[in-house]
Amino acid sequence: MKYIETQTLPSLGYAEVRIIAHTPEAARAVAEALRGCFVGAEQRSYPGFDGDTRLHLTVDTATPAGPARSWPAASRSPVGTGAHSDET
Repeated sequence: MKYIETQTLPSLGYAEVRIIAHTPEAARAVAEALRGCFVGAEQRSYPGFDGDTRLHLTVDTATPAGPARSWPAASRSPVGTGAHSDET
């Protein structure tokens, strides 16, 4: 079955990334790699339909990642972001 998303686009300069992996560890590894390139917001993780893991992440494509940041600083959500209509 094909799934069609109907949510609005993220703000200019931001991208919403959806990661689907067999394990939470694999999804987190991909998210960490993205955070090495872009400033990222808090990740949101959900169980998938077939026992997989779905991880959603917002990245700021206009701002390259700077020096390594502490976990608390890297996990803060930017203002104006939150759960999406397809997330529960």
